[in-house]
Amino acid sequence: MGDYGSLGQHCLSDALHSFRGLKKLGERAIAQLSDEELTRAPDEESNSVAVIVKHLAGNMRSRWTDFLTSDGEKPDRHRDTEFEPDDALTRAQLLERWERGWGQLFAALEPLAGDDLLRTVMIRGEPHSVLQAINRQLTHYASHVGQIVYLAKHWKSKDWKSLSVPRGQSDQFNQKMRERKE
Repeated sequence: MGDYGSLGQHCLSDALHSFRGLKKLGERAIAQLSDEELTRAPDEESNSVAVIVKHLAGNMRSRWTDFLTSDGEKPDRHRDTEFEPDDALTRAQLLERWERGWGQLFAALEPLAGDDLLRTVMIRGEPHSVLQAINRQLTHYASHVGQIVYLAKHWKSKDWKSLSVPRGQSDQFNQKMRERKE
């Protein structure tokens, strides 16, 4: 499995890099929001950024605690409550949950070796390879971080500070990138 282990290690490194990028993107969006904007939902059927963060933190705790040895849907997780607004939850408490969730993810993934990607883990009683479980969560978290960014941009409107290439500045950005490679 030597060659696969090397490829597997590359896959793990790439997944960790992607997770770190999502974490940073979410944090940069959240940092632009006031406490009121953090808890504001567009309508009663939609989630606020705070609710999305609660859900992500709950999911991360459940999926990454004892990742290789227990089902990723822990019996003490109450997923439905993650989607209930909690006016008593402060920004500091919310961000602590965010940090703890990401910490559990990184603590579970960083020690893995490439060959671990073919091991089997369970999520809601269904077997997944470790690679499948990682990709499942990577896409799940990307969708929710995208929601966070979208809501933050919506609430900030003209005061939004771009997290990537600002609108109307693609040509300048591309030119700078080409100059860096020369």
